[in-house]
Amino acid sequence: MWQEWWFWAAAAIVLAIAEVLMPAYVMLGFAAGAAVVSGLLAIGGAPGQMLVDSPPTLILAFAVASLIGWLALRRLLGVNRGQVKTFDEDINDS
Repeated sequence: MWQEWWFWAAAAIVLAIAEVLMPAYVMLGFAAGAAVVSGLLAIGGAPGQMLVDSPPTLILAFAVASLIGWLALRRLLGVNRGQVKTFDEDINDS
């Protein structure tokens, strides 16, 4: 099951949906990693001709792609250097 492209595509969709429930740009990086692995498996074709063929290689590709995706999201959507979030009022004071 680890070597099926649709398994990784389904994982990417589930992780992207989880990002909606936990908006911190954490799950979106994992979703990008799962999508990359799904693409690698889909492009690879037959089991003998796969770009990544063993579960440890798949997990390593997922980890590296997730890290790159998370860093890219952090750079694009994160807090800019020198910028500090401040709050003027408390939501409990009303």
